[in-house]
Amino acid sequence: MELKTISEVSKTFSISTRTLRYYEQIGLISSTKKDGYAYRVYEESSILSLQQIIILRKLRISLKQIKDILTNHDAIIAIEIFKKNVSELNEEITSLSTIKAILNILIEKLQNNGNVKLKFNLLNDNSILNIIDSLSAQKNNFREKKSMEDLNRASESLSTLKNVRIIHLPPCTVAASHYIGESPEDNAKKQLEKFLKDSNLYQIKPDARVFGFNHPNPSSENSVYGYELWVTIPEDMEITAPIEKKKFKGGLYAAHSIVFPNFHEWEWLGNWVNVDNPKYESNSIDDGGEFMSGLLEEHINYVYYANLNWPESDEHQLDLLYPVKLKENK
Repeated sequence: MELKTISEVSKTFSISTRTLRYYEQIGLISSTKKDGYAYRVYEESSILSLQQIIILRKLRISLKQIKDILTNHDAIIAIEIFKKNVSELNEEITSLSTIKAILNILIEKLQNNGNVKLKFNLLNDNSILNIIDSLSAQKNNFREKKSMEDLNRASESLSTLKNVRIIHLPPCTVAASHYIGESPEDNAKKQLEKFLKDSNLYQIKPDARVFGFNHPNPSSENSVYGYELWVTIPEDMEITAPIEKKKFKGGLYAAHSIVFPNFHEWEWLGNWVNVDNPKYESNSIDDGGEFMSGLLEEHINYVYYANLNWPESDEHQLDLLYPVKLKENK
């Protein structure tokens, strides 16, 4: 039985090591510590479970539902979950089909009108309103058989972002927690949470924000990587080791919200910045992977959760922040 390290699994399945550790944390897969390996490794059973998880995620099955499916051997559980999701998808398909049909009607009506300078006024066109009012939901005809290639293509199509926000982060002073080694996010978080409690930061600055990034990035040559967390603090606040005081210059960012741990959506945001929008372009820095090229992850409500000792869960949200600038007119 071939064992795979976390970096090998991450590379093979294009999934972040942080996501893999989260899947372990919630009991979807497991790893073991073996002699001769510096880090934990995955056996064949965990690899098979991971392959199922990846397919189910592409089918838009939630992690909670996936856990119910994988931890119960009764097919009835999977059937009920799939039926529930099909019902929700049917509602979405019906709504989208209705909107599509109405738009096609509007296109046809406007194209058939010879007066191209006609002032558009939907509410004055009773014939269109009557059609819309009586429109019946259209049925979608799908082939019964769908291949993995079809699923990947559908997943790729649905990954095109349409809700990216452009935000400005102001300059600020931050307290930084940095850790390099195994589980760097967890260890950097432990250091930061100790600082938050010792400093009573929530009472001092309840609007404090937390940002994180790889430092350095994991690579195929080196599985050891680091993570750094920042929390915004008053400029005159005293800081002691291992926490470090830093200045953040701020800037303009494309922001996309995710629910933990959907870090694969970084790729979607990168496509939006570099391919799918006409107004903005990347303003990332060429740092050789040392600081994630200036990309940030804002951990929404982190200080609040830490103050209440909330466990990490899929209720936790992050903003993926990609530095951008306006395209120059050429």
